Amino acid sequence: MTDSQLIREIKEGNLELYSELMSRYQRKILAFVYHMLKSSNMELLAEDLCSETFYKAFRSLHSFREVDASFSTWLYTIARNTVLSELRKQRSGNVPLEESGIVPVAPSEDAPEYAVLRSERVMLVRDAINNLPEKQRSAIILREYDQLDYQEIANILGQSVSSVKSLLFRARSSVKTQLEPYFFEPVYEPYEGMKNR
Repeated sequence: MTDSQLIREIKEGNLELYSELMSRYQRKILAFVYHMLKSSNMELLAEDLCSETFYKAFRSLHSFREVDASFSTWLYTIARNTVLSELRKQRSGNVPLEESGIVPVAPSEDAPEYAVLRSERVMLVRDAINNLPEKQRSAIILREYDQLDYQEIANILGQSVSSVKSLLFRARSSVKTQLEPYFFEPVYEPYEGMKNR
């Protein structure tokens, strides 16, 4: 069944099919949410916000119209808005750390994350991406990790295709600049006193 067929069935009352729709997108949405939260050290909330995304999508499925956007674009937009809303809440400072659900944890060598990130280079690239401004970070994650096309990214971010291309250009340039000290040998000019020795 295609997404469209599943959605039609769900709208007609076959609610149990929503789990099939979720299973198609759960890993991608979780990865997207995780990457968006990482720069704020809030990745422990990724699963909760992923669940919230699917709950909101289910509640609003009756209003989803395929002529406006594909289901995946619509779902990514809900995920992005859910994360941005949570980030705004946390930044407002009204939520004490104990109540935020965030438990500060020092990185551990045997954490699952380290098993997946097999090389230091992968970690450096991810850190560089996490240092990007929010729109650049979202654009590069959607393009490089989720392999979405420019139009889909534009729909999710509420930008034009040319703006998305500009965001991606700036994001890639910034990542390259951040990584240059790690991947390229510095060229040292000889000191004045060292010339002609």
